[in-house]
Amino acid sequence: MPHTDTPGIEAPRTRLRWWTELPLIVLVYACYSAGRLLARGDVSSAVDHGVAILRIEKTLHLNAEHPLNRLFTREPWLGVPADFWYASLHYLVTPALLVWLFRSHAVRYRAERTWLMTSTFLGLIGFTLLPTCPPRLLEPAYGFVDTMAHYSSYGWWGGEASAPRGMGGMTNQYAAMPSLHVGWALWCGVMLWRYGGTSRTMRAAAVIYPLVTTVVVMATANHYFLDAVAGAAVMGIGLLLAPLVMRAADRVRARLAVRVPFLVAGSGAVEAPIVSGGCQTSAGERIPRQRDARLDEPGAEPGASPADNAAAGEGAAAPAR
Repeated sequence: MPHTDTPGIEAPRTRLRWWTELPLIVLVYACYSAGRLLARGDVSSAVDHGVAILRIEKTLHLNAEHPLNRLFTREPWLGVPADFWYASLHYLVTPALLVWLFRSHAVRYRAERTWLMTSTFLGLIGFTLLPTCPPRLLEPAYGFVDTMAHYSSYGWWGGEASAPRGMGGMTNQYAAMPSLHVGWALWCGVMLWRYGGTSRTMRAAAVIYPLVTTVVVMATANHYFLDAVAGAAVMGIGLLLAPLVMRAADRVRARLAVRVPFLVAGSGAVEAPIVSGGCQTSAGERIPRQRDARLDEPGAEPGASPADNAAAGEGAAAPAR
């Protein structure tokens, strides 16, 4: 069986179809978005968590947010592109890479998709258990400027996160811990490094994209440095849990195949059977059609039944009188 480059994750044994994958991805993202709304939490607790993170960073001399935020607020040529980067790229790059993997690296797609989705659900748990106020929503005394609001005239967003104007109430602005902007960017970087070939351009993009995203989330005052660290940690845990999730999904699919086989067969999730009639296996290998040995007998005709061929063979073998 072919293996993926993801440690501990085997290649899929099922034939995936885009019409089953697309609803699955939409469902996961809908759960993620709904969970962000439901997990708003208490604002005072979220502010306390944000201040506590900031104090920990200052104690550990990790507070890079302030100098970055001042620089990007002072220099529009940095701040405006950073706001566009934060508001749009994770909606564009991540789905684009999923489509690319599905089309060009189908054998590895299921494992990598499972890794991404598992990590996303872990991030949702973090939003629920630890609602956190981002730096931009702290009191002005803490010294942060919301660059999204500062440069709102340049983009489609308003003063409430990266949501379009008038839609800020549809997002949870206290879902800062962990930073899935950084987590998803890290996943994208790994995909580019693994499957993008050995060109310097791909390797550079694989490194630059997550690093720049980490800088952007801090410079725009949307996340703390420890949020970014937590985002990377969530991706690491998701990578370890992905094989377990895949095995659990396989068990559920096997049970469904027994109880409602027509539903599972129609979804394209059933492993393609190996057929000896010149068909392909699920791995794409072609099996030659098995030749009936009796066709080699004298007098045998293609398309005739085995019994007729046997009789023809006996007649051909009988000596002429």
